[in-house]
Amino acid sequence: MVSLSWKHHTLIQALISRGPLKEKEFHSIFTGVTGRNPGTVKKIFDKYLLEINKELSYVHFELRACRDQYDGQVCYGVVNNVSDEQSKLGTKYSVPQIAFFKGIIEAIAQDEAAQGCISSFDALNIRLEYQLPSEASSSQQQVPPAFKNFSMSQKEKALDELVKDKWLCRTKEGNIGLGIRSLLDLRSWFRNNDVPSCEICNEAGVKADLCPSEGCAVRIHKYCLKNLLSQRDGKVCSGCGKPWPLGTFTKAEAVEETVNDDDEEEHETQATAPKSKRRRQLRSHRDSSENHSSQASLASTSGASGRRVTRSVANLR
Repeated sequence: MVSLSWKHHTLIQALISRGPLKEKEFHSIFTGVTGRNPGTVKKIFDKYLLEINKELSYVHFELRACRDQYDGQVCYGVVNNVSDEQSKLGTKYSVPQIAFFKGIIEAIAQDEAAQGCISSFDALNIRLEYQLPSEASSSQQQVPPAFKNFSMSQKEKALDELVKDKWLCRTKEGNIGLGIRSLLDLRSWFRNNDVPSCEICNEAGVKADLCPSEGCAVRIHKYCLKNLLSQRDGKVCSGCGKPWPLGTFTKAEAVEETVNDDDEEEHETQATAPKSKRRRQLRSHRDSSENHSSQASLASTSGASGRRVTRSVANLR
């Protein structure tokens, strides 16, 4: 058995107390705890996660990573691998609130258009009795009073709490989608309920692009498609062999994102250059200015070769 250090415990505690974290946040905590950057010491970072999961497995928990299907960012969280009556005792939600949540999850996950969301109106009009066994839902007498009395205001309150706890999320358009906690925790539920998976990453394609060909059920996450198109000139559907729509535009987006990332990295490198190097650059510039006044005649004859080449001009050459 691996003995976890205080560093391991700090990483676990951060995820438990704060909930699922974006990759950038979790990496920042890892760097603060270990003094190492996960981007440059990936093997050490992976070793930490492996050691943590070995210990968490004894209590049926797991430190898991997945992509947020709404923005493509990687997130980390601690999830429970067992779904039984005992584990349900640890939830703060009431039985009607859980039934309400299940109804929303089913409506989003079973959407054939894979939009990954439903309207707030549709969410608030979820019928709780549909979450009961079929024989119970067919008889109004067997519907629990707590379900019948679950008012619209209680649904609104439950919806706000589920969004706050990251089980659900609100999209930019104001619709209700799956929160990162659901994407992390409900992986087995997606598979058991036959939610179609992404052709590239094999994760549930809750929000994805669909193949437009009639009868073809292939779906791919937008971020998976962008990554694929940034490496190839074109993409055809593996199911029907036809090209994906707007493939050229999507590829341009992917390439543009890659260029923007490179520009940001270059800017950060320049901004974080050692002070001694910047001082040398300033000193060199000052010396050059002083020499310029005494060599004006030479500068006038060599001005054509001393023109400044800007980045945009260099790209045109």
